[in-house]
Amino acid sequence: MNALDVPLNLLPETEASTAPNLEYIPPCDLPTPWAKFALHGFIDQADGKEHLAITLGDITGEVPVLARIHSECLTGDALFSQRCDCGAQLEAAMQRIAKEGRGVILYLRQEGRGIGLVNKLRAYRLQDGGMDTVQANHALGFGDDERDYRLVKPMLVQLGVTSLRLMTNNPRKLRAMQEAGVPVTERVPHEAGRNAANEQYLATKAAKLEHMFAQTKES
Repeated sequence: MNALDVPLNLLPETEASTAPNLEYIPPCDLPTPWAKFALHGFIDQADGKEHLAITLGDITGEVPVLARIHSECLTGDALFSQRCDCGAQLEAAMQRIAKEGRGVILYLRQEGRGIGLVNKLRAYRLQDGGMDTVQANHALGFGDDERDYRLVKPMLVQLGVTSLRLMTNNPRKLRAMQEAGVPVTERVPHEAGRNAANEQYLATKAAKLEHMFAQTKES
């Protein structure tokens, strides 16, 4: 059963092949404090962007794989920013997969919900002036969320993954997986990194971006 009774129109497994414009780079070891993962590379020949997959254990076969589709966040993932929950979610996903002994994280280079790093800084400056994350995106001429998940299925096919138990709080991501033909059998709630600096950000994600949290402080 999906947590919080999120309706999923589960798609059957389909035969697919790696997209012809997606180059696969075989894995190397990625030792971490929690486990020794494997780090795979992908290059989208259409735009030159480089993406990653972080895997642990045997992720092939019919048993759904614990997974996270994580969009790059330099400020949160590498610079420890508390404006968002991204870095904490990435770390928590790696810890959960290590505990389970099997799983995959796709690390997609879609900084700032797809608007890019410099534009994210511009959006942050607008937020410093009182806008929320959605208002700031709109003020810069972007939509709520500019991310594209078209590479998820071919990346998973290359890795031998057939279905996911997806760590996410975002129903829009679940719908995007359905539209991309990625079978998701379960939504696994994935809350991490709440702090005083991002309470308003998380409240906006719940109110305007449909994110599901066990509790969200009212603004």
